Amino acid sequence: QVHLVESGGGLVQAGGSLRLSCAASGRSFSAYAMGWFRQVPGKERAFVAAIRWRGAGTYYADSVKGRFTVSRDNAKNTVYLQMNSLKPEDTAVYYCAAGATGWGLSSREYDNWGQGTQVTVSS
Repeated sequence: QVHLVESGGGLVQAGGSLRLSCAASGRSFSAYAMGWFRQVPGKERAFVAAIRWRGAGTYYADSVKGRFTVSRDNAKNTVYLQMNSLKPEDTAVYYCAAGATGWGLSSREYDNWGQGTQVTVSS
């Protein structure tokens, strides 16, 4: 059975940084894209960042370009999201996803999801 476990969320002041981690177990995702999405109450889950297999390509939502960095360690079956210069509008529950065979930009491409971790950025 596949499990994705996120960690690293929390409360931070605007301008601060957080690093999210997502450890996968039960299956190797080294040949698949992994991604991060976020959701606020009343809105759909939104794409944040994705990284293709073996880190061959990284993609970001326009709202986080230049501030967030996605990376992966295939040996650890783990994906990371380094978030710098955080803004109050980054406040959301962040979800990691794994298993996309394409670019990994849409939530519909993924069939494995973590439970989510809350990120709150105070002004």
